[in-house]
Amino acid sequence: MRSPKTKRARRARPSILSARLSPNVALETHANGEVVACFHGQSVSLGKLSADAVDRAQELRVGLPLGSFASNSRNMEIHLLVRRLATHGLLEYRLGRSQSGEDLVVIEPQVPDYWPRMLPLPETDTLVLSRFAYMRRRGNEIVVESPRAGALFKLCNPKIATTLAIFSTPQQVKRLRQHDAFPGVEFLALLVACQILFKTKTASDRLREAEGDADLVLWDFHDLLFHTRSTEGRHANPIGGVYPYARVISSPPAVRPSWPGKKIPLCKFSAVQPETISFGRLLRQRHSTRNFDDQRPITLEELSRFLAGTAPVLSEVSSQLEFGEDSASIVYAPRPYPSAGACYELELYLTVDKCEGLARGFYHYDASEHALVPIQVLSTHLEAALMRAAFAMGAPAAPQVLITIAVRFARVSWKYSAIAYKLVLKDVGVLMQTFYLMATDMGLGGCAIGIVNIDLFSKMTGIDFHVEGPVGQFAMGRGIESRTPPLL
Repeated sequence: MRSPKTKRARRARPSILSARLSPNVALETHANGEVVACFHGQSVSLGKLSADAVDRAQELRVGLPLGSFASNSRNMEIHLLVRRLATHGLLEYRLGRSQSGEDLVVIEPQVPDYWPRMLPLPETDTLVLSRFAYMRRRGNEIVVESPRAGALFKLCNPKIATTLAIFSTPQQVKRLRQHDAFPGVEFLALLVACQILFKTKTASDRLREAEGDADLVLWDFHDLLFHTRSTEGRHANPIGGVYPYARVISSPPAVRPSWPGKKIPLCKFSAVQPETISFGRLLRQRHSTRNFDDQRPITLEELSRFLAGTAPVLSEVSSQLEFGEDSASIVYAPRPYPSAGACYELELYLTVDKCEGLARGFYHYDASEHALVPIQVLSTHLEAALMRAAFAMGAPAAPQVLITIAVRFARVSWKYSAIAYKLVLKDVGVLMQTFYLMATDMGLGGCAIGIVNIDLFSKMTGIDFHVEGPVGQFAMGRGIESRTPPLL
């Protein structure tokens, strides 16, 4: 009898990597042989080509294999053209079993100088997913990306997503060939070059240290993603004040609609302004106060003056925006502190423990009316907010007044693309310093709190956290002077 032969894994046909024009790009050729790339109403000259090279350049609409650029003069012209297109971010790359077949993967550059590289991958190499890699739905597509990657990968075959999930634990390349949806070692090599996969010889419990250098160990996934996606240079998304939703919805109101309930007017308390100290002295004297004198709580008059000096609406101004044939109107409501794009998206909610002349409770500050509006909340929620603030400060007792700074997110994201949340955080920092200086000027104590519970705030207001949510808190009241020098 013949001994049974070992069944070898069927090797898939090598994938072909091709360059092709991005969907929004067209090539125009002038009579003098100059080739111009046109996109989004803009144009870029790519130089002059020979007649043969111009003819072949038209193949970039469907894709030219990168391996087809040989050393003869015509192909050298095409190679330079493709490189110029890549430099301007006007190309994408397809990976497929054949030139005319379906796409397996489409690679979309996210940085201007991206050029696909296939690093050598021996069969014995062990690969694992980067902890910064993630998969998401984009419209009707599935994409894989990472804040460290120079490109994102659109998966045209859903089975490839299943294969990628296997790399949540280290896997040898040769073992992956047994999977039906194995996209080819070429795809894995491209992922390694983009740092979505990385080679490892480390056990699974030490992968964080094995990926990158000592500085990278300190970054958490969400922090690095936020950093790269809210700045330029590491993504190809629209960014800045492009009004991405101006054609979809009207501008959110400049001033938040008032809460129902009887307002507590503050204007009568804010009419008289006492003498102030110099700005330079204010800056030097500013510090955080975490302990408050509950025998002498802050008064409603002081609270009114504090809010009048830091946060009321000063005026309202309307403006018309033009978008070609379309237009939209927007209203601005300036306040004493600066705000990105004059959005003034921040809202103040006061959790009051002790304030002479004001009942213990939860209030919204109506900036347009300079008034407080009480909001009915559960006593357990009120206590939880105050105790969490005390714990965050490391203080023995709750602050006399806790100001929660919330954001009407739509007010910022209606105008700004990619950087909306980043701008919000900057605005919060500006307002925090404004609070500090005003409290110092009035002889009151204050302390910024960086941790805030978005779920608790949602329960207290009944508003979904993505519609209007808290991003910071400020504890204030009549402080007890510490015998030790303030830290900040």
